[in-house]
Amino acid sequence: MAPSVAAALRRHLLLPRLRFPSHHLRLSTTSHSLSDQSDFELDHPLPPAPDDDGELSSFLHHVSSAASAATSPKQALSLLHSSSASGPQPTSPSLLVRALWELRRDPDAAALALRYGDRCGSPDEAEGEGPPPPPVEAWHLAVWAAGKARRFDLAWAVVRRMRRRGVLTRRAMVILMERYAVANEVSKAIKTFDVMEKFKVEVDQSVFYSLLRALCKSKNIEDAEELLLLRKKFFPLTAEGFNIILDGWCNIITDVAEAKRVWREMSNYCITPDGMSYTLMVSCFSKTGNLFDTLRVYDEMKKRGWTPGIAVYNSLVYVLTKENCMKDAHNIFSKLIDEGLQPDVETYNSMIVPLCESHMLDEARMVMDSMILKGIVPTILTYNAFLKQEGIEESLKILQRMKEDGSGPKGDTFLMLFNRFFQLNEAGNALRVWNEMRRYDISPTRSHYMTLVQGLVNHGFVPRALEYYDEMKEKGFASDTQLDKEFKNFLLANRDHWRGAGKYNIIPQRGRHFTRRPRIH
Repeated sequence: MAPSVAAALRRHLLLPRLRFPSHHLRLSTTSHSLSDQSDFELDHPLPPAPDDDGELSSFLHHVSSAASAATSPKQALSLLHSSSASGPQPTSPSLLVRALWELRRDPDAAALALRYGDRCGSPDEAEGEGPPPPPVEAWHLAVWAAGKARRFDLAWAVVRRMRRRGVLTRRAMVILMERYAVANEVSKAIKTFDVMEKFKVEVDQSVFYSLLRALCKSKNIEDAEELLLLRKKFFPLTAEGFNIILDGWCNIITDVAEAKRVWREMSNYCITPDGMSYTLMVSCFSKTGNLFDTLRVYDEMKKRGWTPGIAVYNSLVYVLTKENCMKDAHNIFSKLIDEGLQPDVETYNSMIVPLCESHMLDEARMVMDSMILKGIVPTILTYNAFLKQEGIEESLKILQRMKEDGSGPKGDTFLMLFNRFFQLNEAGNALRVWNEMRRYDISPTRSHYMTLVQGLVNHGFVPRALEYYDEMKEKGFASDTQLDKEFKNFLLANRDHWRGAGKYNIIPQRGRHFTRRPRIH
């Protein structure tokens, strides 16, 4: 079998076991993150893996051994199947799903484990005969892992196998469409939707809307709107459909002009806006600080008989605070209670964030203290608002408090801090944050390394940047062509400082570039 698969499996065995997310599978409403967090969620909650899951480790080791001894995936599968009598098997659906979760970063390894699990469940592969196939979560994970790595050949192989086994689901096809959308393969996402009937998978308006949401989430909003209008004979236009496009222009890419245009299009097609339509427009105007139009749409919403929800009031709190109408913003809290609603963490964040942006940190702290007294725990967004304004010492204290509250910090928090301190021309503090990140058990991703390296290069600390760049490549992350050129030119210009002999190497061992590190203040 290919060495990369075997090596990947061995790496997975050494990784700390991750808790499997116990949420319901749904479309994420947040923008794609650069962190290592997953955007995949389960159909059904599963019990968390034990702290010492020997059965899982044994199964992964068994798969790894077969992968190492084989020269192809087919041979690896044969080895696993021939040793199934003595070797560990996925004895439960949850074990196979947890194994696939551990292997999610390597689609080849995940596909091998899935096929082995399927063979164990149905040795003769005869459709409809033998024990049941793996659970749908396992199939979905395999499709998602392959699509996330842009190995769509593997993803389609899993889909075709699901079809042969009679377990192909709409969700599997939606996951594939979502992955194509993230890869900006719009036409292939649409083609995937179009072949669903050929695969005997039911197609209805909800699946069509899932495609539109996937396109909008990946910022292909124009394509989503064009598709909505082109397919109106098959899927009649509704407020819900237009709301998906509105959400794209209001929340994913905040573009007031486009949001207004879509609002007019709804009128042109005789589609009456519903409560969600008004909520989205209020949010859009609020984000841009347009107090007049925010209040205008809010008043129109009530006149049309729609009851504002908590999201509308949160938008009002935000825009009023942003425009320094603090008395009116505080009055919204009273109005919420009068309407039978309770302020939530988003309500408080809607006041804290603009206060921090206006450098009114004392006022923001008072709001956060009030929130905590009411038993509402701050979120990462709450703390990040302060981190964007504070100096290094206070930032380190906030990171500790985040950990104590169970609100992070996450990988994106450190990315934000790197960018902030480099913008402040404080490269030394950026390196302090890097060291802190390791204290919080955050494994650096390529984005972390690239942000740190590029920042150090921009501020003239090229030798130190090159050391971290070497470390990044040693961990298996892809190199950057532009940085390779910059480092090569730098080393050639400073060849007198080079201590190595023999063939020139752009990526030497850590610490060998220069005998002395420049001091970073």
